[in-house]
Amino acid sequence: MPGVFMSETLSMFRSLFWLPVLALLLSGCSTSPFGGGESGHDYRAEGKASYYGAKHHGKRTASGERFNQHALTAAHRTLPFGTRVKVTNLNNDRSVVVRINDRGPHIRGRIIDLSREAADRLGMLRAGVVRVRVESLD
Repeated sequence: MPGVFMSETLSMFRSLFWLPVLALLLSGCSTSPFGGGESGHDYRAEGKASYYGAKHHGKRTASGERFNQHALTAAHRTLPFGTRVKVTNLNNDRSVVVRINDRGPHIRGRIIDLSREAADRLGMLRAGVVRVRVESLD
């Protein structure tokens, strides 16, 4: 019996050793690589934007409200719902302010999905995907 007790004790100590190591590794994944973190303050990023419209119009967003393609809203992976961001089309320097009310984009390499109205104001309807700068205002 002493061998069984020793084995269980050793196994417990190994688990206790790796638990803080795992917690430390996971804590490095909790903030955004763009400097804003989850709070949305001082968020700034450049990347590709796309838009969604009629196909999703009237459906529930991740925030619970219904998507309106005519509103100035957007989907972002991590920014809190309600965060207002300025999105600038880097091809033509046109900007629009949108409110985050959904999660996405769900396509790799894109940083924000805009409503059709926001995309129209940025002059990106024809292109569909453009390089943008996203800056938090809140």
